[in-house]
Amino acid sequence: MGMIQEFKEFAMRGNVVDMAVGIVIGAAFGKIVSSFVADVVMPPIGMITGGIDFSEQAITLQEAQVVDGDEVAAVTINYGAFINTVIDFVIIAFAIFMVIKLMNAAKKKEEAAPAEPPKPSAEVQLLTEIRDQLKRA
Repeated sequence: MGMIQEFKEFAMRGNVVDMAVGIVIGAAFGKIVSSFVADVVMPPIGMITGGIDFSEQAITLQEAQVVDGDEVAAVTINYGAFINTVIDFVIIAFAIFMVIKLMNAAKKKEEAAPAEPPKPSAEVQLLTEIRDQLKRA
């Protein structure tokens, strides 16, 4: 079997395709959550804290300098960006938790509901009636 055929079989397996779809949806979900945090959650928090924009918050360890005609960027600890990332993570983790919780609840309901035995087909019912009549005769 050629390498191309092996790769085709690998790539077309259900798990690989499902994983690829999950990654694409996850990336889109991440963008939505980032926008939600930056555009909806952080402005009110900034208002409460006196107009502080967390994404711009940083501790400067060394100011920007010019060394031999080349500008060296400032060395900073960007704790505001870190705070935004932590909030993104908490929201994503909570959303995933809620989805899994709903899926588990639906699965429990499905397991708890007793499965009704399937009704016999018309042919089976007719044969059963014939058998019962022959027993009586």
